[in-house]
Amino acid sequence: MSDPLHIVILTGAGISAESGIETFRSEGGLWEQYPIEQVATPEGFAADPALVHHFYNMRRAALKVVEPNAAHLALAELQTGLEARGGSLTIITQNVDDLHSQAGARGVIHMHGILTSLFCSACDHRFDWVDDVAHDMPCPACQTTGGPNKSVVRPDIVWFGEMPYEMDVIEARLRACDMFVSIGTSGAVYPAAGLVQMAGQLGKQTLELNLEKSQGSHFFDESRLGEAGTIVPKWVTEVLG
Repeated sequence: MSDPLHIVILTGAGISAESGIETFRSEGGLWEQYPIEQVATPEGFAADPALVHHFYNMRRAALKVVEPNAAHLALAELQTGLEARGGSLTIITQNVDDLHSQAGARGVIHMHGILTSLFCSACDHRFDWVDDVAHDMPCPACQTTGGPNKSVVRPDIVWFGEMPYEMDVIEARLRACDMFVSIGTSGAVYPAAGLVQMAGQLGKQTLELNLEKSQGSHFFDESRLGEAGTIVPKWVTEVLG
């Protein structure tokens, strides 16, 4: 592979797992205790907003006891290094944690939303929030509460059946890059899983860094397997020379 100057990286649950963030399929984890349709769909939120807020309160609280790992830190270093050469690094993440930003990365695209943000379904106001949320919390902009057993303030999370954020920006970054890299993803969740195919059709170099081969491994020019905290810093060192 030639030396890339403009890189787009997609990260998934595998990069944060080493920091202690439960993956979607982790055995005995939160996702196993709460059915997806109850806590990760618009219908579930409409049916029981108090339960949904309780679930995301637990996930938000978990962020306060975890830290970025070597892979997050390496990507922040890569961004700084590429920019010093006149290049760029775009980090797109499927993760709803804020570990990339904690590590020092800038301009991270959270295509599935982020736990540290809420938005009002009545007025579309978005605002940062790191504490617990009650289902009857009023929107700080319009003061709407939604009434008994209803909630207008919801987690700023893309639920099943909803469109991921900033897909037009993501496509534009892919068109402008030299290389697309996928780190710690299963290759099972679309449209994120289709980004490697888009990159390939655009003639970009493609690289997979993963604990094991993903469902879309055959779409990549190269796959390197191992723990993210080990293989990501090693690859970053290669790129920065």
